[in-house]
Amino acid sequence: MARLILLVLASLALSGCYYAQAAKGQWELTRKREPIDDVIAREDTPPALAARLKLLQEARQFAIAELGLPDNDSYRTYADIEREFVVWNVFATPEFSLEPKSSCFPIAGCVSYRGYFRKEDARQEAERLAAQGFDVALGGVAAYSTLGKLSDPVLSSMMQWDDVQLVAVLFHELAHQVLYVKGDTGFNESFATAVEEFGVQRWLTHRGSEHEYVEYARRRELSHEINTMVDAARQELEDLYASTLEAEEKREQKKALLAALQDRVADHLERAGRDPSPWRNGELNNARLVPLTLYEGRLPEFRELFRACDQEFECFYSAARELARR
Repeated sequence: MARLILLVLASLALSGCYYAQAAKGQWELTRKREPIDDVIAREDTPPALAARLKLLQEARQFAIAELGLPDNDSYRTYADIEREFVVWNVFATPEFSLEPKSSCFPIAGCVSYRGYFRKEDARQEAERLAAQGFDVALGGVAAYSTLGKLSDPVLSSMMQWDDVQLVAVLFHELAHQVLYVKGDTGFNESFATAVEEFGVQRWLTHRGSEHEYVEYARRRELSHEINTMVDAARQELEDLYASTLEAEEKREQKKALLAALQDRVADHLERAGRDPSPWRNGELNNARLVPLTLYEGRLPEFRELFRACDQEFECFYSAARELARR
């Protein structure tokens, strides 16, 4: 608790409403934490929630014993935050660029977004940036990591996922505590996604649930297919933005390229039997593309590292650290 108070004071010392809301939001999460064992034991805890918390306890121990992930106090408590998302991230890019506006912080370094604990604060920031001419996207986040600086709780917002995805996120967030490179969001998210992927496969094999991995792998493959479409569109957009065309012509071609991408992805999801509505709703812009490829940009590279290590996690972490140093 003393360390948290120091964090709050340090954040406030940096001045500004942004740091104040971040400190307050983190304080609220900490205040609501309860040991998972206590939550499970309470008579008023719904049986479904108790069962899922027990599942997470098993996965947490598996992460330590089999995946070499940190053995600390993270994800050993539960916090009911009474809302759908814990934070809302705001992404922004210039009108004719795919380079996100970055924000730099003492712990996380520079990242390609700003997170807010209140949706209204995020909305106001998005409106402020839009008024300055930026392309803007706002999205809710159900879980995040403090990189081991604090004891992160399991959040009620995480319970919206199925069991496999819930465990996958646990592995993903713990992976950030193993390796995190300040200022390189793409590297960090690709690494954590790789650990998640390898961990889920081993977890489900351990439980004799290989059939569940088939569905998880199909979701991962579908994500890759969409990212391939996005990457192709990004290249077209980058070529357009680098051209000598007048602004109005660029604006028209940008709109057409993004609309075509939106239709392609939505149709692909529909054919795969998935919900296309997230891609049908709203107009696509540069900022909405930013988070789409962060999680997989370097995933093939990490998969190759894992194969080269004969699927041994400590070797993989060592190789990834060396890659980060280079």
